[in-house]
Parts: sequence; C-alpha cells; structure tokens
Amino acid sequence: MPTLDPVTQHHVQQVTEGLVDEFAGIFSRETIERYIAESIDLLGESKINVFVPVLAHRFARERLKALGQADGAITKEQPEVLFVCVQNAGRSQMAAGLVRLRSEGRVHVRSAGSAPAEKLNPAVVKALEEVGVDVSEEFPKPLTDEVVRAADVVITMGCGDACPIYPGKRYEDWELDDPAEQDLDTVRRIRDEIDERVQRLVDDLIGD
Repeated sequence: MPTLDPVTQHHVQQVTEGLVDEFAGIFSRETIERYIAESIDLLGESKINVFVPVLAHRFARERLKALGQADGAITKEQPEVLFVCVQNAGRSQMAAGLVRLRSEGRVHVRSAGSAPAEKLNPAVVKALEEVGVDVSEEFPKPLTDEVVRAADVVITMGCGDACPIYPGKRYEDWELDDPAEQDLDTVRRIRDEIDERVQRLVDDLIGD
C-alpha cells in the first residue's frame, strides 16, 4: 500500500471501522483491513490521490459484498450483472448506468476494466447525462475475482480473455465500437446500441 499522510491514514481507519461494523459476523477485521489495503493498491496512488478514503471505501465495500455473495454469506436479493471492458471508462460504464436506469434498481450491476483508465471518458458522461443517467460519481475499477464469482451474468466488451470463467454463469460478449477518442455523435450511437441490448437483457432478467 502506498505511504499515506497522517490525515489520510486517519480517514482510512475511519472507513475501515465503518466496514467492520457493516460486515460484523460476516468478515473479520483482518479480512476487511486486507481488502482496504488491496483496494488502495489496485486503484493506484496517482488515480485516487486526495480521494483515497472515499474511493477505497466504495471499492472495498463492493468487493466485500461480492465476496459475501459468492461465498453464500450474503443473500442475493436481485440478479447480479457484471460488465467488463478494457478501461472501464466507456462501454462498461454506459452499460452499467443504463441497466440501473432501465431496471429501475431491480438489477444490481457492477463494472470493471482489465486495464482501467484514470477517469471516465467525458463524452460518455455527457451522452449518459442526455438520457438521465448520472455517472459523475463513478470511477474506473480494476477487475477482481470476487465480482466475477458473484455475478449471474458476465458481459465482456472487447477485453479478450481477461475475464476468468466460472461454471454455472451466463457469459456474453457484446461487440461494440470503443468510444475512446470518438466524437460525441459517435458516442451517442454507441450508447444507443448498448441501450437496445441492455433493455433486452433487463427484460430477460426481470420481465414481468
């Protein structure tokens, strides 16, 4: 774990205590401290800088929830979908945001990247805002084993063999253009293609 200044260390300790309380009876303090330290390492010091405690807390919390679901210690209350692309800055973020919108919160979704970027593609953020999806608080996250294990459906987007394969899961590969370095009109087209696929997926998972 990178060396943190005393103030940041204090905030990291505070978020650790919060996770210890939240996952009491499920995970030990040692496991939670390890996940916090791993999450800070995985996110990278340059990426999270002053946001170390906030982003490490969010990333570690999602990983712990996924671990608990995968191990059967936490009950799944909704279908779980994982989107994986290379940078987790474009396609997978658009898909995740659109699933949240189209499912009205009835599908839990995660996204990750095999080689995460520093930040989301601004054109992707703009294109999603146009259809009522706010991803201003999202950030690229590396792919970790437990989020794959927790998913019911894993959808890859141009990341090759980076995603581990587990039996009993539904895997799909969506062939889509990469929005990186594309103009806004092109990103809108990619968004709309993803939205069509997302709506079919949501209907399949929770169709009334």
